[in-house]
Amino acid sequence: MHNLFRSSLFLLVSISCFAQNGAPASPYYNGFNFNQTGLTLRNALSAITINKHTNFLSYTPGVWEASRITDLDANNTNNVILIYGWENGTDSDITNDISRSKFNNGGGTGQWNREHVFAKSLGNPSLNESGDSDAGEDAHNLRPSDVQRNSLRSNNKFALGSGTSGLVTGGWYPGDEWKGDVARMVMYMYLRYGNQCLPRFVGTGTLNNVDSNMSQIFLQWNAEDPVSPLEDARNNFHGNTANTYAQGNRNPFIDNPYLATQIWGGTPAQNRWAILENSNFDANFETLIFPNPSYNGNFTIYSSKELSSIEIITVDGKLVQKLNYGSTNSFNYPIEIKDKGFYLIRLATNQNSIVKKVLVN
Repeated sequence: MHNLFRSSLFLLVSISCFAQNGAPASPYYNGFNFNQTGLTLRNALSAITINKHTNFLSYTPGVWEASRITDLDANNTNNVILIYGWENGTDSDITNDISRSKFNNGGGTGQWNREHVFAKSLGNPSLNESGDSDAGEDAHNLRPSDVQRNSLRSNNKFALGSGTSGLVTGGWYPGDEWKGDVARMVMYMYLRYGNQCLPRFVGTGTLNNVDSNMSQIFLQWNAEDPVSPLEDARNNFHGNTANTYAQGNRNPFIDNPYLATQIWGGTPAQNRWAILENSNFDANFETLIFPNPSYNGNFTIYSSKELSSIEIITVDGKLVQKLNYGSTNSFNYPIEIKDKGFYLIRLATNQNSIVKKVLVN
């Protein structure tokens, strides 16, 4: 969740349009139909991501120069933030640094280089740093990284873990601070380059039921680690072609992680736009959960339409209970949650579903 960065503001570059909580970036998404879902939405987002990519950066100097602007450290604007890092100077291991001089780039020990989050060799074909596709030069997939830590990651696939970044059973864990960034970057590469950059090429574990090219690990990380100010700053820069080293296109999953939920399902991710609230329901549908918070775990759900099921889900995606309903002719549904904490409640009719958050004190 990027706790290291939440307490400070990142330097924002000059932009003409930017993402904000509540609405899509304008004019970038003007006219886009956000009522779409599933693979129809994926294909539509793919089209806009490809069409808006009008400036193709060179690997050198283009990506270097862009990174010095987009990845600035708010606490020291002479530095850039290093993906997979988590501290500075508290031990002798410099490979775990989170910040380094923006001009100390190259290929030597103690320098930073350009990490291909979607590893070059795992693309099909591999991601070249020159040529027609430019997948290897796409700045949305490239982040400053300590040279040695980048080498340690190598081309290992992403795998489940916890804590800080490092090798784990089955692959590479990017760290709690970075797993959401990684997920959204991999999703972007899938939109932008299609079959060359399938998420299953770089992710381990279960594949998605809606789309067997998507690894569930990325949907999980997208939900668990919300967007950071650094991601927004990068996205806003590249969405504005007035910036010399901007590509012109945005990563829609940074703009709103919930778009991934609308496409592939899974644990509901952060929804940053009011226009997507209740978007799958007709205008006459109303729900209410009360009391909220509850001090004994008992809730009553009022629904203006008959529900087919209610799911109680922990915020880390574990299904606690699913209640199925036939034709009840009742629009009041009591539920009980025994343990304290936040929960997601998925309410479904025969046609649609919606997610609400509740708290048991």
